[in-house]
Amino acid sequence: MGTTTFTGPIKAGNVLQSDGTGNLAGVGGYNGTANVGYAVMAQSQAITQATNGSSAGVFTTDIVIPADSQILSITLTVSTIWSGAASTLGIGTTASATALTAAGAVAGGTKGIVSANPGTVDAAIANWTDVGSTDIQVLVTSTNTGTGVGVLTVTYIQSNNLTA
Repeated sequence: MGTTTFTGPIKAGNVLQSDGTGNLAGVGGYNGTANVGYAVMAQSQAITQATNGSSAGVFTTDIVIPADSQILSITLTVSTIWSGAASTLGIGTTASATALTAAGAVAGGTKGIVSANPGTVDAAIANWTDVGSTDIQVLVTSTNTGTGVGVLTVTYIQSNNLTA
C-alpha cells in the first residue's frame, strides 16, 4: 500500500470562516459558524525494556512530536511483560526523562494495552497540553533492564498551540 505525506497540520471542515450569523451550517452548507478542526495524528514504534543506546533501560524512540502539538493519549501495547525487580517505566523526552509521566508511572507488568497519563505533575500536564516551541523526541526509561517488549503509540493534534 502506498503512503501520502503532508507537512500539516491537516485541517478539515466545510465552513472555514464564521459569517457572523451564529447559525450552524446545514448539510453541505458553507455559511454559519466555522467548523474547521484538526486531524488527529499518531506515531508508533516497537520498543523493548532493554536499551537501544548506551544507557541501561533507556529506549530512545523514533517518535518525534511536532512543536506546539497537543498530546491526546500515550499507550503501550505490551506483548512480553516488563521483567525484573520492577515492571514499571516512565515516558519522557530526550530533554527530560520525566517530561510526559513521572518516573516509573507506567505499569508494564501485564500483557495488553496500558494507558499512560501525566498524573498530577504540573510540568507533565503542561507538556501534554502543548509540547512547547520545538519538536520533542519521545524516550522510555524502564526502572530496570529486562525482557519487556511492546509497541508505544502517541496520538496528538499537530500544531494546536494551546495554553491552559
